Amino acid sequence: MPNMYEVGLDRNPANYTPLSPLSFIERAAEVYPDRTAVIHGAIRRTWADTYRRCRQLASALSTRGIGLGDTVAVMLPNIPSMVEAHFGVPMTGAVLNTLNTRLDAESIAFMLDHGEAKAVIVDREFAPVMKAALALSSRKPLVIDADDPEYKGPGERIGSVEYEDFVAGGDAAYAWQLPADEWQSICLNYTSGTTGNPKGVVYHHRGAYLNCISNILEWDMPKHPVYLWTLPMFHCNGWCFPWTIAARAGINVCLRRVEAQAIFSAIKQHKVTHYCSAPIVHSLLINAPAEMKAGIEHRVNAMVAGAAPPASMIEGMERLGFDITHVYGLTEVYGPAAVCVKHETWNALDIGERARLNARQGVRYHLQQAVTVMDPDTMQPVPADGETMGEIMFRGNITMKGYLKNPKATEEAFAGGWFHTGDLAVMNPDGYVKIKDRSKDIIISGGENISSIEVEDVLYRHPAVIAAAVVAKPDSKWGETPCAFVELKPDAQVTADEIITHCKQHLASFKVPRNVVFGEVPKTSTGKIQKFALRQQVNSVDALK
Repeated sequence: MPNMYEVGLDRNPANYTPLSPLSFIERAAEVYPDRTAVIHGAIRRTWADTYRRCRQLASALSTRGIGLGDTVAVMLPNIPSMVEAHFGVPMTGAVLNTLNTRLDAESIAFMLDHGEAKAVIVDREFAPVMKAALALSSRKPLVIDADDPEYKGPGERIGSVEYEDFVAGGDAAYAWQLPADEWQSICLNYTSGTTGNPKGVVYHHRGAYLNCISNILEWDMPKHPVYLWTLPMFHCNGWCFPWTIAARAGINVCLRRVEAQAIFSAIKQHKVTHYCSAPIVHSLLINAPAEMKAGIEHRVNAMVAGAAPPASMIEGMERLGFDITHVYGLTEVYGPAAVCVKHETWNALDIGERARLNARQGVRYHLQQAVTVMDPDTMQPVPADGETMGEIMFRGNITMKGYLKNPKATEEAFAGGWFHTGDLAVMNPDGYVKIKDRSKDIIISGGENISSIEVEDVLYRHPAVIAAAVVAKPDSKWGETPCAFVELKPDAQVTADEIITHCKQHLASFKVPRNVVFGEVPKTSTGKIQKFALRQQVNSVDALK
């Protein structure tokens, strides 16, 4: 017998609209047209201004043949054009690919080719590396130069049109539409994963929308927050905050470079209420001179994620007077999808114990269905005893569609109906997750993933190297940095500086090992390098002298 509630009660335009974060800017412009949306140097733009410019950008791209399913890559710092790209590009039905500005030309070329970029917007500062990448790429995209008035350094124009001229040529009344299907792709983000070749993580409109709402709920974010862009918008689309701020009709305070003086000045001048960043930025603020920190008299809410933050960092932020929220996630779950929810009972504890509790990865985001710790072999939850290790797994709407053009990796990531993070953790008796180790040997430096295999491949290209392994070394500034263990060929002689110079020729600077240890690399009887032994060794001061 048919379900009477499903007969004649179908979806129609009156009762169903696909979820998309693009709806947030439309509402912000309608309800709060005159409220400030963007601050950057002398630039002040309202939500009406910003919405108009996004529509112009969409129109200009559409006129150039950019449409549904096409890829538009951008290589931009946290400037107004980056905010606009998060709306203007998907308004055409295209997919936004935000490129990491720290990457080398070879990596960028791979992404342009793999993502089949039809257009590229590039800031003048990064024109040289983009020019080199385009020379290596088989793509011939439309290149749009972005000249930021706040940038006074070297660079060149490599495109056929400048961004402001390009936007000015667009129609401010461009009739964009919400996606017909909320499963439609909105963004492409590359993550190093566990191999040298990056994997393309694909987001959908639904997931981006829901993560925005979760961001608001986890932070109790009120209307009109003043948000400082310390987190790179190229990283997981700024954890979905370009759309989140539009949903609250807040202010995007753009910040081209992350520097302690610039951050504290912006917080004081603009009365910044919220910002996000990796542990390295919080440590930068904690260790800033006292006079730089003085004068902040309003509440500042900080969100931290990245390599598991040390309790000392969280304690330091609390002493600074900032209210810190610890979140956890990966590129594959739109940035943060778990949060260490604080309880009132914690307030009675001493600051050290509060920091320890707050350093855990926590529980699921409001609109994520589940986060748990499972035995990856049996797919059964581990006991909530705080000791038994398993793998952190997510399930729900705030999870990627999959890896672009990589069905094998997608199938492996979703084995058993859960997304496998590769992070080893325990489940505490109170239901809070706590990371213990990283099963895939990924190094997280300044919030960015580094593939140990990619670095090892470069080390093996040195003529004097016979064996090499790279593991994470704890670093007070960056969270983690690569440490290389190198075994030389008989009679070969090479210095650590020469090894580092060799790596700099093939890797982005943040991927280059900071330490090089020479000696026989420990191996099993079958020749497999024993990385667990190296992890123990890397924490020994004597090993790195």
